[in-house]
Amino acid sequence: MRPQTVAVLGASPKPERYSHQAVRALREGGHTVIPVNPGHASIAGLPTARSLEAIATPVDTLTVYVSPQHSLPLAEAIIALRPGRVILNPGAESPELEARLTAAGIPWQHACTLVLLRTGQF
Repeated sequence: MRPQTVAVLGASPKPERYSHQAVRALREGGHTVIPVNPGHASIAGLPTARSLEAIATPVDTLTVYVSPQHSLPLAEAIIALRPGRVILNPGAESPELEARLTAAGIPWQHACTLVLLRTGQF
């Protein structure tokens, strides 16, 4: 597994949240992690991107931890980011977003980032 640049949309500063655990596990796995959250300057000791548009580096994987009501309005920003793939974690599934990603040629999958990491499938 090669190190990737991974943006975590909906990263939380709360350690009990799966998005926070993903930030930590990705970093521990040697990945470059970009937490995305407009309300916090840093998460798990990493500076946050306040928006997807604020990310200036290519992103290999965008892992989504926000509900469809929050992600669908970000569809254009996600497509403009052009991540190599999008992981829709449980609760983030959105047929509308999935259709837009497919139309844009961006691969996506329903999966749990933490499970993918723990099973060597990330």
